[in-house]
Amino acid sequence: MKFLSTLLILSSLLFSCNSPAQKSKAVEKETFKVTKTDAEWKAQLSPAAYNVLRHEGTERAFTSALNDNHKTGTYVCAGCNTPVFESKYKFNSGTGWPSFDRPIEGNVAFATDTKIGYTRTEAHCTTCGGHLGHVFNDGPKDTTGERHCINGVALKFIPEKK
Repeated sequence: MKFLSTLLILSSLLFSCNSPAQKSKAVEKETFKVTKTDAEWKAQLSPAAYNVLRHEGTERAFTSALNDNHKTGTYVCAGCNTPVFESKYKFNSGTGWPSFDRPIEGNVAFATDTKIGYTRTEAHCTTCGGHLGHVFNDGPKDTTGERHCINGVALKFIPEKK
């Protein structure tokens, strides 16, 4: 009997209200300033950007040209051109993804992600809801301590005008 009780409790925790499927539905129902049909997103974005921005995928590490970009400028959401990160807050994390110690305030929203078996903080564009990446607490200790680990295909780089 004790085994069945334990199994019942574990099952209820596994399928609780915070399941990834329910979270995804909640994000889809949220209204953003920029909304498009799935077909419109597919037509606008590359297959890789579509997978990351619209289906919360992850690009392979060390595949983005933006990972080694050291120019001065602004990184914008590849889905809607909302400025999301400034180059002055970019750092080399050694992880293979563009990393920043902070976003542009108000342009990146955060949610809890438990899809891979543990809790992470997920970063989304506030304008179109596009998935940008995740936030970890192993960033530079002399600034925010945060590492915004961002998929390069979710970004476009706009160089600073001289």
